[in-house]
Amino acid sequence: MHFEPFALRGQVVRLEPLERHHADALLEAAGADRSTFGYTLVPHERTAMEAYIGGLLADSEAGRAMPFVHCRPDGDGDGDGGGPKVTVIGCTRFMNITWWPSRTTPAEVEIGGTWLRADAQRSGVNTEAKLLMLTHAFDLWQVDRVAVCTDARNEQSRRAIERLGAALEGVLRNHRPAAGEQSAAGASRDSAMYSIIPSEWPDIRDRLQRSLVRDG
Repeated sequence: MHFEPFALRGQVVRLEPLERHHADALLEAAGADRSTFGYTLVPHERTAMEAYIGGLLADSEAGRAMPFVHCRPDGDGDGDGGGPKVTVIGCTRFMNITWWPSRTTPAEVEIGGTWLRADAQRSGVNTEAKLLMLTHAFDLWQVDRVAVCTDARNEQSRRAIERLGAALEGVLRNHRPAAGEQSAAGASRDSAMYSIIPSEWPDIRDRLQRSLVRDG
């Protein structure tokens, strides 16, 4: 099943639908500091970035994913269409979208493929982006489960997922192709599998909202 792209907009970050014209801005974000991309696919050459975007857009057309760019508002006016200026600082997506025959909205989604330029990490950007995506998934789609997983070696990513309040379900061995500059070409990775279900969502939503207030 296919749905039209949509935006999710907060105070410190806007998640805009990924488009081909974002290639230049994503390349700039990807090249700023690559020290945290050891286990994450973040292309830094034009041909690879264009292929990356093309693959994500194909998944979107097929109803398997909904990719976004993280956009940070930078000021008032003079942006596209007269709106606020924004800087593209990363990418994320709903992926592995599962549709059940009895439903008109997804039953399960995964939030993944997330990366941010270094100066946007450990800030309110990722917190608000996750809040926006989880709110859409649970409150609008009314999903039964949101999955979040990462390379089991990626301790920074695992700590961030655990701060969300997601429950660790286990580690799947040789689960997906390994990615990032610390992974050998053609290697597989073990995936640390986490999830959030509807009964856990209210507490997680409150935690994220408190974190945003604390971070200013």
